[in-house]
Amino acid sequence: MMTEMAAERERLEQELARTLAELEQVNKKLEEKADYSLGEGDSSIYEWEFNFALRQSLEEKAKSIQAALRRIEEGSYGICEVCGRKISPERLAALPHTTLCIECARGKR
Repeated sequence: MMTEMAAERERLEQELARTLAELEQVNKKLEEKADYSLGEGDSSIYEWEFNFALRQSLEEKAKSIQAALRRIEEGSYGICEVCGRKISPERLAALPHTTLCIECARGKR
């Protein structure tokens, strides 16, 4: 039987794999440079800039997941980094790489 932390680690590793695969696809799309000449390439410029922003978001997500995996190894996973209380299982289910309990995330502590 898989322990709760082992199951969480597996879920995070799967999410990291999906995120890195998506990041690889976005990077391939970014290899084509947008056409910034006047009157041409408007949609390609938008798509390139959208993918650039998406890449930044995916990179941050991957870093966050990797940090969560480190916290599992260190034994600090699921503990709010602000107040030190346990993060609710429901919040971790929704945001497995969160570092804040709901109260601290809302700024109520």
